[in-house]
Amino acid sequence: MPHRVPVSAYRLQFNRDFKFTDAAALAGYLDALGVTDIYASPYFKAQPGSRHGYDITDHQSLNPEVGSDEDFQKMSAALQERGMGQIIDIVPNHMSIAGAGNAWWADVLENGQASPFASFFDIDWRPLKEELLDKVTLPILGGQYGDVLEGQELTLQFKDGEFRVCYYQHRLPVDPSTYPQVLEYRLDSLRDSMGAESTGYQEVLSIITSLKNFATPNVGDPALISERLREKEIAKKRLQRLYGDEPAFRDFIDHNVRAFNGEPGVHESFDLLDGLLGSQVYRLSFWRVATEEINYRRFFDINDLGAIRVEDERVFKETHRLVFDLIRRGMVQGIRVDHPDGLKNPREYFKRLQEGCFVAMCQAATGDGAEAAQEEIRRMYRERKAQEPRSALNAPFYVIGEKILMDGEGLPEDWPIAGTTGYDFMNSVNGLFVDAGKAAVLDRTYARFTRLRSSYHELFYRRKKLIMQTTMSSEINVLGRSLNRISEQDRHYRDFTLNNLTDAIVEVIAFFPVYRTYISEEGVSEDDGRYVRDAVRRARGLRRIPAPIFDFLQDVLLLRYPREGAAEGHRAQCMDFTMKFQQLTGPAMAKGVEDTVFYTYNRLISLNEVGGNPERFGTPVSAFHVQNIERQTHWPHALLCTSTHDSKRSEDVRARINVISELAPEWKECIIRWARMNKKFKRATGGSPAPDRNEEYLLYQTLLGTWPFDSSAEGHGTEDYAERISSYVVKAAREAKLNSNWLNPDTGYEEALKGFVGSVLSSEKFVDDFRGFQRKVAHYGIFNSLSQTLLKIAAPGVPDLYQGTELWNLRLVDPDNRMPVDFKLRSRLLAQLQADEAGDGRAALARELMGSPEDGRLKLFLTYAALNFRREHGELFSAGEYVALRATGDCDRNIVAFGLFSKAGQVLAVAPRLLVGVVPPGTAPLGDVWGETALCLPEGKAVGNYVNVLTGEKLVCAECDGAPALMMRDVFSTLPVALIKDVP
Repeated sequence: MPHRVPVSAYRLQFNRDFKFTDAAALAGYLDALGVTDIYASPYFKAQPGSRHGYDITDHQSLNPEVGSDEDFQKMSAALQERGMGQIIDIVPNHMSIAGAGNAWWADVLENGQASPFASFFDIDWRPLKEELLDKVTLPILGGQYGDVLEGQELTLQFKDGEFRVCYYQHRLPVDPSTYPQVLEYRLDSLRDSMGAESTGYQEVLSIITSLKNFATPNVGDPALISERLREKEIAKKRLQRLYGDEPAFRDFIDHNVRAFNGEPGVHESFDLLDGLLGSQVYRLSFWRVATEEINYRRFFDINDLGAIRVEDERVFKETHRLVFDLIRRGMVQGIRVDHPDGLKNPREYFKRLQEGCFVAMCQAATGDGAEAAQEEIRRMYRERKAQEPRSALNAPFYVIGEKILMDGEGLPEDWPIAGTTGYDFMNSVNGLFVDAGKAAVLDRTYARFTRLRSSYHELFYRRKKLIMQTTMSSEINVLGRSLNRISEQDRHYRDFTLNNLTDAIVEVIAFFPVYRTYISEEGVSEDDGRYVRDAVRRARGLRRIPAPIFDFLQDVLLLRYPREGAAEGHRAQCMDFTMKFQQLTGPAMAKGVEDTVFYTYNRLISLNEVGGNPERFGTPVSAFHVQNIERQTHWPHALLCTSTHDSKRSEDVRARINVISELAPEWKECIIRWARMNKKFKRATGGSPAPDRNEEYLLYQTLLGTWPFDSSAEGHGTEDYAERISSYVVKAAREAKLNSNWLNPDTGYEEALKGFVGSVLSSEKFVDDFRGFQRKVAHYGIFNSLSQTLLKIAAPGVPDLYQGTELWNLRLVDPDNRMPVDFKLRSRLLAQLQADEAGDGRAALARELMGSPEDGRLKLFLTYAALNFRREHGELFSAGEYVALRATGDCDRNIVAFGLFSKAGQVLAVAPRLLVGVVPPGTAPLGDVWGETALCLPEGKAVGNYVNVLTGEKLVCAECDGAPALMMRDVFSTLPVALIKDVP
């Protein structure tokens, strides 16, 4: 079938420790688990040793550390044998430019604007600083340029006919037109040793003349550029031939290289290399310079990741060649697009991607029946094109976008994709297990313990401004100058100062309510107009900047400027400004909120998740149902995740921490007591004790969420656990940017943090006291986790499992969550579960698993049973009518349930929530604890008999208040979750 949609997905993290061959060996296990598609992290060629694969250096090659093409084919064959598919993660927004692995970037550094790849990268060749004219700032140095140079950390080398400058892992090319600086140094000595009339010496002079006649790197003549690119390679070959054939020339070059590399302690001896470096198309600088003077667009604030201009047709073609080839070869059935918000025009990108996939699918249809298959693909594509703008429901290839939606925001309906990667679902389902009624209690507890008074809204605004004024000030300065050039062209606005215009941009972005808008030449959507006007209104309200400046900025952003009669070039400038503005609001949100506020506002850290709103305390059951219905209607094939490689905390950690909301009064007593116990472990650094109260509040929640089960199948030793938590606490402090940060780490403070963690975890008094509350939290957390697992697998969409989470997974943010997974253990446990199921039946197996829930097999069994049932009843889940089900009785608020109804039958998903008030600590929410609570079934849809597919137990429809119902004591007689199928 041309348009394949996965039933479920399993995320695998590929790197040198998990290769294609490992995935091939895992196919049988994943198939048995019920997974239909693997969901692969990026595996194109990346930086050596990359753990994540997003630092791609070559879009046209597989990562050799992950495996060869033959290995890849074996993995694909192993999947295809089982009818499984593969979703690949692609990175169209950026490439790694660190080291020497990126041939395109290296060519730009060698040839500047004369490089055929100069337009691939988003470089400002005309920055405000005169010294950077026609140059690229390279902020790679670990210290001030002069110190690094005279410390001989920068060294000139000659190899394979070319000169290059080495700086640790970096291999920087030298512009061939500047080679004469080296070749003419001491040239008289070479003449004397080789002889003025010798063939070798004359060849050297000829090469020098050729190099001096090269077109400069900033030349705009295509013919001269072509000549330069051709002749430079010829010159390199001639130099290498001389170096190999002429000992005198070899000695000459080696001596000159040593001379250029200077003599330690002799200041003037480094003038030669300084002069050579000053002639290059790049300017080496201290890495801290990037915050103000970098002139290439980055991925967020990461200097080593350079943004690429994928909107350019040639760039798109070159970066997607391998992607389409894999589709053409039938090895890839879906695509996950990383960070589409970084693209200039995501909608146009997705349309172009779908068109490329369409062509590849047509080319893949070969052999018998190929013509009919190709015609079917074309027919589907024509129909779907005709249905735009509702193309999201009708995209010819399965594509999902890593788009983060804020409160009330919807995915643009004209994007031809299947939906998002599921952060919206993750936050919605997580909120079901937060007791909204305890918000005020936790507010008071947090404020009194930490002595902080800033609201979430204040932090949201202030921390975004901090990011723009520090790590992203270069990008802000570029925007400010761009807006200033626009204002200078109109006499009504020319008196607006550069500083005021730049400050206005900062204020508007600080108040921006979503990651970005999608304004383009096609116009401004109603939603995008509202987001811009809202941000401008709030920024104007501060009255710090003259109001007319905000009016001007708003008009530019909403395409209501320039005035009639303005030159077409002026309009293009405004459009370009708006596009770049939109590419910046997302990074400002991500770095200011996700990576700063989420480590600063610690009221209940299970809410501090990607795409989440920590201020929103819990998800009403009704809202959860509405979101499911909307997804089923508009994005029925969107991914549903509960853990990802970017999660701040794993699903099981969040499930535990949510319990704090139910135990708020007890939590208050505990943290006050623990703070008194551990006060003696704090150490003052710079007059401030470490950790501060907010960090300590974060730590206790983190310990509750991550403390290993006593009998965990993957429990960790004390030393390993202490190291994990210490590393996390330091990372959290740097992200919060209060007592330390990534730019200027306070190592003394960080050592004090580590010392505090070690002392706390070694304190028998604290641990004994802590374990009492921790066991209670962990116990209820088990049921929270089981419930969210069932809801994810049964809800409209495509359930996505992050690697290893089918057992209890108590991991924190990257890099903790990317540690190797023990798949042998999981395979062995699943095989044993299958054997036990075949022997004693599911009910007996379920009862046994309930006897030792801490070992994780209970979650594994639930995942296995539910995924396989979904795979076997795909039509019911994909086409069934979604109906929210309500409970009645004393525990009605503790149930979340829905049904899917179709001609193929019906299935009901039932899960408990907020169980602290339902069952005593240490007991399970089973049987009679539910009293007379019943699940009401919709009129006209109820049948007489049902079966819980998780246990095989039969359920009989009863009557409650004159309506058909299932009694919860029967539904939850053996397991605390239920997936119920009608019995015809």
